Amino acid sequence: MKKKVLVIVLSNLNHDARVRRQVLALKAKYQVTVVCFGGDPSDEYELIAITPTNLTLLRKAIASFFLLMKFHSVAHGILHDYQYVIALLADRRFDLIIANDVETLPIAFNFPSNPKVVFDAHEYAPRHFEDKRMWRLFFQDFNTWLCKKYIPRTAGMMTVGKGLALEYEKHFDSKPVVITNANNYVDVQPSMVEENKIRLVHHGIATPSRKLELMIEMMSLLDDRFTLDLMLLVPGFASKKTRGYVDGLRVLAGADPRINVIPPVTSREVVMTINKYDMGVFLLPPINFNYENTLPNKLFDFIQARLGVAIGPTPEMAEIVQHHKIGVVSKDFTAGSLATRLSALTRKEIESFKENSGQAAKSLNAEINAEKIDHLISRVLG
Repeated sequence: MKKKVLVIVLSNLNHDARVRRQVLALKAKYQVTVVCFGGDPSDEYELIAITPTNLTLLRKAIASFFLLMKFHSVAHGILHDYQYVIALLADRRFDLIIANDVETLPIAFNFPSNPKVVFDAHEYAPRHFEDKRMWRLFFQDFNTWLCKKYIPRTAGMMTVGKGLALEYEKHFDSKPVVITNANNYVDVQPSMVEENKIRLVHHGIATPSRKLELMIEMMSLLDDRFTLDLMLLVPGFASKKTRGYVDGLRVLAGADPRINVIPPVTSREVVMTINKYDMGVFLLPPINFNYENTLPNKLFDFIQARLGVAIGPTPEMAEIVQHHKIGVVSKDFTAGSLATRLSALTRKEIESFKENSGQAAKSLNAEINAEKIDHLISRVLG
């Protein structure tokens, strides 16, 4: 009989590529149940859709008070009121729970049958939005408390890159397994690079902290060979400020006929959708620890789509780009620096980047990560 694994994530599975790949890696060997904010039903695992906590202004105010008073357990119960999930599953026994992101740890450790817990840290929680003063005031101690209280009790841990793994090891006496955000291997050929035309693409969530306007500024410094398509995803729970930011990006992009803002597609469709482009672009200033150590889905999407890559000098991303010879890394995080690197490219160099991405795709993929997940879970379950 298959052992039973419960996966908990406070997101929609259709838009959370990391967790969906996690589930697919488990389903062959284990009986998997997923608790999340929604997703497509499947015959291969059970999906239990829950409703996000309704954070009214009053609820936020009460939670803020308890956060400031350091009553972290009470604050968590207000912000993440999912005790009914535990009640719903109280009569079921799970051998293992995978808790995605630090907010789910108290839920995982509240199950009466005391299953083993593996923590998947998608970010370094104590410094998640350290660039924002209000976040530091209300949530930095809260996230640190969650880590100190629950990480020592976990039976295993995963995270997305080496920088985050080392920081967790340094501060919380844990040794996470690095499971990157690599997409599944896709057997596809690079698209043809046209003469005197270089098609750039960027896809992902649009938030002000990512400074996406830098890529629009970069286009003003590039010649007419270059076009840029921005595939921007705006979360349903996005704030008024974020929605205003996206509207502003559309206005900026509209001033240059070479730039288009195009509709987003599901994470499962991204690779084949962007295969027609030449270079994937991502310029992310390191305004906080997680940005400085990011190793995002989009880098691996670019690789599986057989694109060249143009990025800023983010250490772990740059290491992959330079090792596999799949693109260019700017000297700094300015639009001008990346424009300089792109302007110097020849058609032959871009073709070489795209061919090299095909080789890199064979080792940087979700199938390799699935073997690591299987090894970790097998060890935890003995």
